[in-house]
Amino acid sequence: MEFVDEIIETGGPILGTEHIESLRVCMQCGKCTGGCPSGRLTAIRTRKLVLEALLNMRDEVLSSDELWLCTTCYTCYERCPRNVKVTDITRTIRNIAAKEGYLALSHRMASSYVVKTGHAVPINDANKENRKKLGLPEVPPTTHTYKEALQGIQSLVKKTGFDELIGFDWETMNLKE
Repeated sequence: MEFVDEIIETGGPILGTEHIESLRVCMQCGKCTGGCPSGRLTAIRTRKLVLEALLNMRDEVLSSDELWLCTTCYTCYERCPRNVKVTDITRTIRNIAAKEGYLALSHRMASSYVVKTGHAVPINDANKENRKKLGLPEVPPTTHTYKEALQGIQSLVKKTGFDELIGFDWETMNLKE
């Protein structure tokens, strides 16, 4: 199967086949890359990502660090003269990459915090102090306060296989090496 067909087959049921199939009409003008706010500060080149997908460079695309630098701001989507849905195509490719174990370490780490605490960002002493200064309780009324909510999250994580996807070790409560 061609990589483009795989992208359409994966993203089509979620985002609409015509929506994802817009990938096929990219003319490589570069407006997506030229307008990309993330591209000004990072190595992401959305035009290159689309070209590599069209050229069936599956492994290169899925293993690319650039894939994870998109902030999903939709600027490329708005600027494209051919109405290619670059952001949603990128999200679809990320889903394929994640299923195959190509996850950025930073995403795996944030995900492990969600599994451990119910939050992507841990509540540390500095956060507690800032909350206190604002007249708020040191910990928010979320999974930090309601342990049964955390148990619910962890149950969902196990049932969906998300723990396996990110390589989470329940014995150490950390990511596997």
